[in-house]
Formats: sequence, structure tokens, C-alpha cells
Amino acid sequence: MTTKLPAPAVLENDVVRLEPLTLDHIPDLFAAGGGDEEVWRWLSVPVPRSADELAKIARGLVSDDKHVPFAVVVKESGRAVGWTTYGDVPGFDESIEIGWTWYGRAVWRTAVNTNCKLLLIDHAFGLGYNRVLLKTDHLNLRSQNAIKRIGGLYEGTLRRHRKRLDGTWRDTVCFGILDEEWPEHRARLTRVGGVAEDRR
Repeated sequence: MTTKLPAPAVLENDVVRLEPLTLDHIPDLFAAGGGDEEVWRWLSVPVPRSADELAKIARGLVSDDKHVPFAVVVKESGRAVGWTTYGDVPGFDESIEIGWTWYGRAVWRTAVNTNCKLLLIDHAFGLGYNRVLLKTDHLNLRSQNAIKRIGGLYEGTLRRHRKRLDGTWRDTVCFGILDEEWPEHRARLTRVGGVAEDRR
């Protein structure tokens, strides 16, 4: 039974390389999305207005034993353009969550997001997880559409799940992909070239 988070690893294909997040990525990451209200709109932290503020967020994520964070590096440029994480392994159902994801605007509606998900989902199922969970704010329709495009099946909504920074309540929309469902979705995504957008 898979009951804990994966060890940090480097995952790559022809489009992106996912590597363990470090403070060395901060200059690229701040250039990609620092200070951008829309990039950070759906995340549960204040918009980082300086590289130091972004580094503080990254340090918290790296030190949190409930997440395995990756910097998303576009192979063509060699620059980090966002981050994504594994997290939330309850143990009883052998599932793992992919989330805490953001990308700079320059790579929205490109192959980056789908290729990240291909790597993360392949790796998760290869390690023996039974289910991949993806969650987002009920108001974040762009993220919900992106999750559906990669094969996420709507599983329910957690009402008043958490408070946003402005004090309003977020309902959390939950999607899942089972290991036996993934080969069909993967084949479809590979055929269409892997273009999707994801903002959460």
C-alpha cells in the first residue's frame, strides 16, 4: 500500500523538466510570475511583490512535509516558469493530489501544463498510487476546464472548505483519475499534442 509522498525526483520529457524546487529557481520564477495578480489569484498566499517574498513562500512549501514541490522548467529556454506539487496522501485509499500549481502567463495555453500533468500522473501511477486527485476553487472555471481536459472526473464539491485571503468562503471542486482510466486519457492527450491551460 502506498501511504506516503514520493521522494523528490527529476521528471522530464521533450517539453518540460520537473525538478525539486529550490531557492536557486527564484530569479526565474519571479521573472515569470512575480507580482502578477492573475497568476496568484487562486492561491492561498498573498501575491509576492518581490523575489524575497516569493522565496519565503517557496521555503515554506519546501519545508512542508505534506508537499513535494517541483519547479517547472521549459526545456527550450532552460528557465523555470512556475511550480507544481504532490500532496495530500491520506493512506486509506492510496491516492495522491496534484496541486499548488502556478505558471507565468507566457506559458498559458501552451503545452506546458499538459506535459507537466503527463509526467506527474505517469510517475504517480508508476509508484503504485491508485488515484490522482485534483482540486480547485469553485469559481476557478479555467482550472476546472483544464482538469477535465486531462481526464479528471468530477467527484464532488466540498462546501465552505476553506477561507480565501479576503475572508470569503471557497467551495472546493474535486476531480479524480483512476489508474485504469489513465491510459486512454494519456493516449488522447498525446495524440492532440498536449495543449491545455491551467490556473489555480
